[in-house]
Amino acid sequence: MNIITALVHFLDRFSQLTGRVIAWFTLLMVVITFLIVVLRYGFNLGWIAMQESVLYFHGLVFLLGAAYTLKEDGHVRVDIFYQRFSDKGKAWVNLLGTLFLLLPFCVFVFTISFDYVASAWRIMEKSGEAGGLPFVYLSKSYLLLFAFALALQGLSELGKNTLILVKAKEA
Repeated sequence: MNIITALVHFLDRFSQLTGRVIAWFTLLMVVITFLIVVLRYGFNLGWIAMQESVLYFHGLVFLLGAAYTLKEDGHVRVDIFYQRFSDKGKAWVNLLGTLFLLLPFCVFVFTISFDYVASAWRIMEKSGEAGGLPFVYLSKSYLLLFAFALALQGLSELGKNTLILVKAKEA
């Protein structure tokens, strides 16, 4: 069980670090958005690249923030029954949900996105807008990072719930 505990701590630290980086990206996204509005409406200036950068940050925040949100149990849950379950019952729901829903979803997203992302990298896809950012391939790569980071946190959740069930069995 020590190896499971160590793996859970490692994966949770990874998600925690990702969450902190994402928090700074969120702040940067807000500042850039504020600048876009001030420059456009105050000085009649605008740059497509600056506007596209907000989209890049937005995608990064939501797709990479998903693993951190899972770690913090922040996803929306319809818990009409779940809230009444014991810790052991909740651990079973979480374990089975992770095993049969979350991890297959991550594998599906990774698999279905791989060719799409690889194609973008192959041609080093750029923005279709004049003056846009030349990094569309990086933005599309967020899909693979999303699936990977969420799967890693899913493995952590599997470990946590396994530990809860083992402790409940020993008691």
